[in-house]
This record gives sequence, C-alpha cells and structure tokens, in this order.
Amino acid sequence: MSDLKATRAFDVSAVAAELVSIRDLVRWGVSYFNQAELYYGHGMANALDEAVFIALSCLNLPQNISESYFDSRLMQTEREVILRLYQRRIEERTPAAYLTHEAWFAGLKFYVDENVLVPRSPIAELIENRFQPWIDPEQVEHVLDLCTGSGCIGIACAYAFDWAQVDLADISTEALEVAEKNIQNHQLQEQVTAYQSDLFSALAGNKYDIIVSNPPYVDAEDMAALPDEFRREPELGLAAGDDGLDLVKVILKQAANHLNPGGILVVEVGNSQYALEQMLPQVGFYWLEFERGGDGVFLLSYEQLEEYQHYFEQWN
Repeated sequence: MSDLKATRAFDVSAVAAELVSIRDLVRWGVSYFNQAELYYGHGMANALDEAVFIALSCLNLPQNISESYFDSRLMQTEREVILRLYQRRIEERTPAAYLTHEAWFAGLKFYVDENVLVPRSPIAELIENRFQPWIDPEQVEHVLDLCTGSGCIGIACAYAFDWAQVDLADISTEALEVAEKNIQNHQLQEQVTAYQSDLFSALAGNKYDIIVSNPPYVDAEDMAALPDEFRREPELGLAAGDDGLDLVKVILKQAANHLNPGGILVVEVGNSQYALEQMLPQVGFYWLEFERGGDGVFLLSYEQLEEYQHYFEQWN
C-alpha cells in the first residue's frame, strides 16, 4: 500500500483471500486506518481499538473476548464483511459505532445510528457510582435524562436505580425512535418513559431527584472546525449557538422548577465550561473530576439553583 489512493481502491475479495485470522484482519485494518489518518473521538482511542471493535462486532463476539480467539480462522464471507466496513470507515469517515449500530456506555450495549450522538460522556462514571456522595441513592425515586439522544444516560440510570422511574426527553422524533428501541432492547418499558419535549416544555408538573443532561454545547467556532467524523453526527445534537450555551441557559433557568428539594442537576458543557464561568462568575458551579478522564461537567443542588436563580433570570 504505497499511498492512500491505493488503499481506498483495494479489492475486497482479493485481500480477504490473503488474510486468514482475526489477528490478520486487525493488523491490516490498523495499517489501513493509520495511513488514512482517521480521527478518533467516539469512544475509540486509536486505530487498533477501532479495528478490533469493528471486527468483533461483525463476528458477533464480545469486545472483552480472550486474545486467543484472535488466531481463529475466518470464513471468506466473514472476512469480506469486516473488510467492507473497514473500507467504509475510510471512504465515508463514518464512526465505527454507526457502521456496526453498536455502542457501549456504562458497561451496557446500545443501538445507535446517525440520528443520535455516539455515547461517550464521562457521566457514565457518575452513574456507576450512583451519583454518590452528592445524593443518597436510596432516596432517588425519579430521574430525568434531558436531551437523551440514544437514551444511554437514562437507561444506565435505570440500572443504577432499579426501583426508580426514569424519564427520557428529546426534541428529535428520530432520536426518540432510537431511544425507544434501546428501552425495548433492555426490557425497561415499565420503568423508562420517553417524551418528545423541547427541554422541559412537555414536562410541566414533573419533579425529579436527579436531572442529568448532555445537551448540545458546541460553539460556532468549534463547529466550523469539527473533523469529518463528527460531521456525521446530527448537528442538532452538537450546535448550541455562538458561545455553546443556548440550551444550558434555559436548563439553568428552569431546572429548579423540576427538582425536588435535595435534588441535583448534572450537566455536561464540555469546552463551553470557560464561557459559562466567565458569564456567571458569581455562581458556585461544582466541576466534577473523573478517574477515567473527561471534564466540563458541573453539578448544582436544588438549593443552589434557588440561590442563584436571579442570575439565571437575566436571560430572555
């Protein structure tokens, strides 16, 4: 493979005839991806992770399978399926999760397509710890996942608080179809309810112990500079105005009306953290730290939202 053009033009059947094992395919895929200078940011750290993920997903094998399986010989048809997805990963710059319709969050498997963001939020770590020490898990009865997308955050919360009711809310009907599919896949129809809602608009009267949200928060400058892989994701799930805070402002203004006393609001704002701190220096945002990496996630209690409400009311 002397150049990227030659890499793109490879004959799937011919290459499949030369590669025998999973290990062969993964090694070839890593070289292929590195040469193409792909961008990784959808739960995969590098070309090796992505090549392994695609191969094992195509073979319906678990991602944590023993390395001894990598020497397994594959059928020609199996090799061709994997190679075609490798080729699409290059030509389309499509994230692996969309190619396989599979993503993992908080140790759980989710269906995804290009109507939702690929799950990758550090909030998974909070859910696994049941939001301790900021709330008593035994007191949690009602959780809201606002701007739910695939439903991964809310569904993970349903596992963490298996006695609690969980609501999912999103403005996108296409995203809610994905969320409903995941509710059914996890057999949580009795515990999890999805609402089409522009933020809190369809949730009048609903009160929660935890409101958690990964809303759109990419500012205009960052949107213009996004790699091709991120442009495959729905713009509705990313773009949030010039400063990245269009939706966060509304959430801060209205959240107290939907929280129970003692409840908490957790919101991911990513790189827009700095714009938010500059806009509201008086507000004591608690910026969470994560053992597995990630930042730009704040926590406010119901009582803090009430205390700072007059600052949030300045926004029209």
